[in-house]
This record gives sequence, structure tokens and C-alpha cells, in this order.
Amino acid sequence: MKALVLAGGAGTRLRPITHTSAKQLLPVANKPVLFYGLEAIRDAGITDVGLVVGDTAAAIEAAVGDGSAFGLRTTYIRQPAPLGLAHAVLIARDFLGDDDFVMYLGDNFIVGGITPLVEEFRAQRPDAQIMLTQVPDPREFGVAELDATGQVIGLEEKPRQPRSNLALVGVYIFSPSVHQAVRSLKPSRLNSKCVLQPCRSQRKSIGAPNRYTALRLASTFKTKSTAS
Repeated sequence: MKALVLAGGAGTRLRPITHTSAKQLLPVANKPVLFYGLEAIRDAGITDVGLVVGDTAAAIEAAVGDGSAFGLRTTYIRQPAPLGLAHAVLIARDFLGDDDFVMYLGDNFIVGGITPLVEEFRAQRPDAQIMLTQVPDPREFGVAELDATGQVIGLEEKPRQPRSNLALVGVYIFSPSVHQAVRSLKPSRLNSKCVLQPCRSQRKSIGAPNRYTALRLASTFKTKSTAS
């Protein structure tokens, strides 16, 4: 299994904070948020990581290097513009080959890591598996709709009338069958068979300045209480 980490966003919603830094390198508890994702990937037993980068590629490469500091092997994949998740999979085709892979959004912080999700995927072998978490206002997120058995039957980005309170966390696992799906993908359609893996821990995104401030405060308090 490989990992594909998306680290190419410009972080426009976080400006002016991201005028001088890539949003994936903003610190949480004195460590870039991207590093938590790389460590979670390593802890799940994955060592080959492709990093999809954009305009902040130089800063990301300087921070991560060849990945050896994390116990990883990194490959950098340039995305000319933020053209979406499916496009990231398309341009990473040569790196991914015919391996299963985790797709991880590099500006997310997953408390508890991704090891349970990876282990369940390996045991059950679906075409795709996603991590979800309950949120108080799903209108701000991508939202999943499930049937009575827990199968994902629909995904919608920032819906005006959400059909559930289950938000996409930013961690996905795919089998190689996804490559055929993304080549014929149409907006708002789900072409792969998916199963639900509830998020067993908290997900934080640094998509806006108020969320980043709240995340930094939360991590600071957690660090203090752990040390005391």
C-alpha cells in the first residue's frame, strides 16, 4: 500500500497567515500539521508516499526532504493548479501503479491516526473506504449519505440541506479500480463501492483562520495537560 498526500493548496482562506507559509506547514503544538499526517501514515505501516504539490512546492520539499526523517520514501508530484482530488489521482498514476493507496489531505489533523482504517480496508477489501465524523453543522463540509447497511450512496459538497451530519474527514483508501473510475468521473457521482469506517477520533481542518486559531489553542491546552 502507498500513500498520496495532497499538499498543493494555496491556503487562500487562511490569508494573511499563508502569505509567508504553506498552509500544510502551519504549526500545531510546535509541529507542522503536515508532519502529523506523515507520521500517521508511517504508523499504519506505509512507507512509500507521493506528495502532490503546487505553488508552495519548494517549501514543502525543504520541510519534508526525502522522507527519511519520518521513516518514509517520498516522491514529489507537481500539480499545475488545484484541480481537485480526482485530478491528483490521475497525475499520480505512474507513482501509484497497481497498488492500493491512502489519499490524505495534508492540512488535516486526525486525532488517533489512521491505522484502524487501514487495517479494516486490508481485511475487508472494498473498492474504496472513507473516514467520516459527526459535525454540528454539515453545511460547511462534504457530507456522506448512507443507506441502512452503512453503505455510502452519495456524497455532496457543502449541501444547503444535508442528508446526514457525517462529514468527510479527508482520508480515503482506494484499490486500483479507482483509476478507471476517475477517468470517467462526473461531478457529484460516486462510481466505486464504498463502506463506512466511522471516525473514532476527532478531525480538525485548518481551512480558515478561526479554525486554525482554535486548533492551536486546543493543542496547546492538550500539551500542557499532558505534561502536567
